[in-house]
Amino acid sequence: MPDDRDIDLISHLMRRAGFGATHNELVELAALGYEKTVTELLKSDTGPGIDEALLFRYLPRTEAISMAQHAQTNWLYRMANSKNPLHEKMALFWHHVFATGIDKVTEANAMDRQIAMFREYGMGNYRDLLAHLAQDPGMIFWLDNQDNHKRAPNENWGRELLELFSLGVGQYTEKDVYECARAFTGWTYRGKRRGIQFAGLNWEFEYRAEDHDEEEKTFLGHTGNFNGQEIIDIVVQQPACARFIMRHLYSFFVEDEPEVPKWPHEPPRNAEAIETLTQVFIESGLEMRPVLSTLFNSPWFKESLYLKVKNPVEVVISTLKLTEALADPSPIWDHVAAEPGKMGQDVLNPPSVEGWHTGSEWISSGALINRVNFVADHLKETTNPGIRAMIQRIGTNCNGGTATKLVDYCLKEMRVGPVEDETYQELVSHANSGGPVTYGENGQAEVFAHRVGEILALIAGTKEYQFG
Repeated sequence: MPDDRDIDLISHLMRRAGFGATHNELVELAALGYEKTVTELLKSDTGPGIDEALLFRYLPRTEAISMAQHAQTNWLYRMANSKNPLHEKMALFWHHVFATGIDKVTEANAMDRQIAMFREYGMGNYRDLLAHLAQDPGMIFWLDNQDNHKRAPNENWGRELLELFSLGVGQYTEKDVYECARAFTGWTYRGKRRGIQFAGLNWEFEYRAEDHDEEEKTFLGHTGNFNGQEIIDIVVQQPACARFIMRHLYSFFVEDEPEVPKWPHEPPRNAEAIETLTQVFIESGLEMRPVLSTLFNSPWFKESLYLKVKNPVEVVISTLKLTEALADPSPIWDHVAAEPGKMGQDVLNPPSVEGWHTGSEWISSGALINRVNFVADHLKETTNPGIRAMIQRIGTNCNGGTATKLVDYCLKEMRVGPVEDETYQELVSHANSGGPVTYGENGQAEVFAHRVGEILALIAGTKEYQFG
């Protein structure tokens, strides 16, 4: 039987490399061992990870997607129930980096297909992923590349490819942006937009040779009759590219970095870690799996507790995993899928091409209230299977014990701790106000369950719970 330290470490891994895990899953993975669990997370299976027939049967609009709500429900259900949680987490990572918004794109089906592309290729080769991104109809429309013509280049895609998707500010010139745009002329999409009653036809990438600029271009010191694929080859060879993507990866999985616009002026918080990841990335030929293996097995990852504010999606899905609520495709999922938006992360609709501002900026006053209330409401719902099991374990270990012991076991079940001393004393004081700790029959079990639910809800409001 694994000890608490093993389970705590696995819990940390599953929060960061996935969206949390149930109690039984944590025990099983701890018994498997940390390194073998990392290996399992990195496995190459790119299948759906869920029973899609079941999902589509009960929530048919998650298959015939025509509205943002349907695409959001589809994705969040997968996050909560997929057997490949890291695939979903990497899709979310790339959605942060390659931010694309449905408010402009408007076609929910195109957005869903972009996320499916991230799911399929997001743990593979970065160069290949960029090539798929450049041909993604949602991205093409988002950054206006359908308006990029050889007689009138549009620089939107070329600029963001260099500034936000690969190199960062200061690593290219305005001439490079223009020459990049010329290389991607003729890269467009085909497909009709959505009608009043019916979803549009699937958008598909289309290359129009007659609209492509075939003249010589000079880009990042290279000269030739470049097309988009050759531009991508040049981009990924730049030393700045690997470091830029690895800083994104470190910020998403390990520790909140400053916002991207500050990167040219503020050094990384752990430059040595990012240099290690960069070397692995380059030596592997820009493959993501070796980098992720190095990251998750590193001492600085294992010691990175409370260095990241959970993003709203993590708050919502980890709560559902903890409580074991909504493990089936209930109609309630349509409402749950909207919850991250109330906390500041409207999935599939980032505020700009820069994506969301993360870290402490997730914790505005309104967003914090919504975060705490969502978690507290689910933790106080003692009919949820995960909460019932938690109450039984806590009651078995604490019956007849002290309020301090009750708080300790509640923190243990939440995989939170140690908390700040003032917070801990407040929790103990609340537990003391409930009188003797009694768990048993004759109505006591219900009273005890309510008492535990209140303590769990209070823990949900602590900094340690909100920081993953």
